[in-house]
Amino acid sequence: MTISLRLSEQEAMLFKKYAELKNINVSELVRQAVMERIEDELDLQAFDKAMEEYKENPVTYSHDEVRRMLEL
Repeated sequence: MTISLRLSEQEAMLFKKYAELKNINVSELVRQAVMERIEDELDLQAFDKAMEEYKENPVTYSHDEVRRMLEL
């Protein structure tokens, strides 16, 4: 898939220089940045859900307790 992106000259130069610093091309830089943003958003949603569940039932277990429960 090809995606177009409109950038100012300053933005384009910043992207290019940063990509060079990381030894990747601009396409890979943008792909990585978008993937990281999506992962961060999904992680935040998972955290929010876990916190809501914890607030409803604030029970915690130690590592040792979990190992015993799972018979590890």
